[in-house]
Amino acid sequence: MLSRKYNRTYHLPFSPGTTSDDKIIADWKEILDQKVIITEKLDGENTCLKTTGVYARSHAAPTRNPWAKNMWAIWERLKNSFGDLEVFGENLYGLHSIEYTELEHYFYIFAIRDGETWLSWEEVVFYAGVMELPTVPVIYDGIITEKEVIDLIDTELAKGSRLGGECEGFVIRQKEAFENEDFKQKVLKYVRANHVKTDVHWTRNWKRAKLKYEYI
Repeated sequence: MLSRKYNRTYHLPFSPGTTSDDKIIADWKEILDQKVIITEKLDGENTCLKTTGVYARSHAAPTRNPWAKNMWAIWERLKNSFGDLEVFGENLYGLHSIEYTELEHYFYIFAIRDGETWLSWEEVVFYAGVMELPTVPVIYDGIITEKEVIDLIDTELAKGSRLGGECEGFVIRQKEAFENEDFKQKVLKYVRANHVKTDVHWTRNWKRAKLKYEYI
């Protein structure tokens, strides 16, 4: 099966960290009609694990970038277990704009696709446990109003990242499973203003991020 990259995620209309090529969804409140999961958006490289290998920004071929070395170690351990699942997460091995001081792992799962279906959050958590990998930090789980979403974002931004350091933003998704064709309405993001702090792209002079124990 042809490998497909992670779907483009639309910004919430009040997300300040948009750029000229970003997409913004105007009518977003439909997602609040059911239970949602709000997670922290981590400052890493969107990476996919599947039977055929490790894929990063491009899915034309498996990634062989040096900062993906850790991902191949995970893949070697799990390569016979994926089946049709595509496991998406943030690879934090290479330091981007935010230096996290509470990292206990380098890969945090945020979604799993099975064919044309994005699994429910409950299933994501289940498979993450089976694979002995963490999920991205969960900020909220349940029914929430528009005002509560905005207030929650303001509060959590002020607190900073659950992994130490600044918080890049948040992702709100439908808690239950949904079809790939509905992704645009089911997964939305908020990114803080000026979220890219580096003058040159992080890959130019990349370095490994430190794990929590290295700060002790």
